[in-house]
Amino acid sequence: MSYVISDECISCGACESECPTGAISEGSDKYVIDPGKCTECGACGDVCPVGAAKQA
Repeated sequence: MSYVISDECISCGACESECPTGAISEGSDKYVIDPGKCTECGACGDVCPVGAAKQA
């Protein structure tokens, strides 16, 4: 199951640069993950300072 970014996101962008598949992009109020590109590697969850990137 792919990762998702919860409402706890502070839009710091740390996750976007860590994603090896480019699945993360800046949304209107938080970053979002394209489930079709997510490989469930967990890199985004490892770098998120507030724990907003979680496995769905």
